[in-house]
Amino acid sequence: MIENRKFYINGAWVDARDGRDHQVINPATEEPCAIISLGGQADTDAAVAAARAALPGWMTTAPEARIAMVEKLYDVYKSRLEDMAQAISLEMGAPIEMSRQQQAPAGIGTTKGLIAAAKNFAFIEPLGDHAPNDRIVHEAVGVVGMITPWNWPMNQVTLKVAAGLLAGCTMVLKPSEESPLSALLFAEIVDAAGLPPGVFNLVNGDGAGVGSQLSAHLDVDMISFTGSTRAGKLISKSAADTLKRVSLELGGKGANLIFADADDKAVKRGVLYCMNNSGQSCNAPTRMLVERSIYDQAVETAAEVASKITVGAPSDEGRHIGPVVNAAQFDKIQGLIQKGIDEGGRLVAGGTGRPEGFNRGFYVKPTIFADVTPDMTIAREEIFGPVLSIIPFDTEEEALTIANDTPYGLTNYVQTQDTGRARRCALALRSGMVEMNGENRAMGSPFGGMKQSGHGREGGKWGLEDFLEVKAVSGWGTDD
Repeated sequence: MIENRKFYINGAWVDARDGRDHQVINPATEEPCAIISLGGQADTDAAVAAARAALPGWMTTAPEARIAMVEKLYDVYKSRLEDMAQAISLEMGAPIEMSRQQQAPAGIGTTKGLIAAAKNFAFIEPLGDHAPNDRIVHEAVGVVGMITPWNWPMNQVTLKVAAGLLAGCTMVLKPSEESPLSALLFAEIVDAAGLPPGVFNLVNGDGAGVGSQLSAHLDVDMISFTGSTRAGKLISKSAADTLKRVSLELGGKGANLIFADADDKAVKRGVLYCMNNSGQSCNAPTRMLVERSIYDQAVETAAEVASKITVGAPSDEGRHIGPVVNAAQFDKIQGLIQKGIDEGGRLVAGGTGRPEGFNRGFYVKPTIFADVTPDMTIAREEIFGPVLSIIPFDTEEEALTIANDTPYGLTNYVQTQDTGRARRCALALRSGMVEMNGENRAMGSPFGGMKQSGHGREGGKWGLEDFLEVKAVSGWGTDD
């Protein structure tokens, strides 16, 4: 049993001032694997005070020096990669191979992209040739409260922390209480990198406690939150009283438009992408929209692919999906699968209950529904589990209408060999991101959505801009 009740505040590991014990549950066994402390108001206040005191020195540190410090953090992170993979696998159930190849390395990729963006970013730039004495200054927004989720813990932590550091912000990180072990390890990495005291602080807590305290805190200038749309709304309301900036990366219900001329692997690719991380990704393509002329074959292929996806323990080597994160998530997914059956969806793979061979652990069967209609609950709610809904369409216009008929707008997908159609769809889809024909977005591409999927962007230069204020200065003078 791991026991770590300390917080990282002002460059030191300290005991909780107002803490209470919290058991971290291993989702594979349903047994506690660690005990941490959840902080209270005194802990939040101490961390915010440390960040506030460190802000003047850090925000005026030369960008080149901030970049060098994040490069050091990057190097230390790489040296702890196996430790990070093990921590993530234990706390949230990612299979160890997936944790080594995707979860832990996500922190490397995001940090590398942000460093590259910072090296090419003009923190002070001319307004234009027409105004030689005017400058636009990009300066840190200030103290940032960072609230991160459990499903891709290091991806989200590094997107926020690295960008904030490079922008000159100081911060208090509140990771998910479901995945605190990776965040505590990250704080060790920050400490080893030698950041000035108070620049980075970590306080464990839950949303109702530390999360709400950061959102309402007078000395916090910005909240950067990744999580559910419901929680994002509550944070926005709380932050409104102090008019702090709020950046939100929330839920999704991605549509994957598969036209008759899609490549042969489009359906398989869509199923595997949906099921990756046990379906616990906000950008998962959970609605597969298929042109009617290939619909029956697509359903057959999808069912066959799902039947070959194995479910296994996170500690087992090999390629499989693990459990979902906790009992509440398991129960929610089971209820929505039953709702899909009750509302008339045709179950072609999976279903309710644990997979064969499991009587403990939060394991879910890879599940596929065919003949789903856009009004069904499973087509509208974010399930956050390995559940795919397949919906037929007849025309491009109908496909776009169905795809956009959602309160979410994070990521959509298009599969077609017709370049003109692909571009029309990309422009018509109401989402922050569109991925086409299996081609992933490149390093530095912004991540974020519209509508109830949130606002703000993470990654690349847009990720830096999220943590910067714009100051217009006249009378700067010329350099000659």
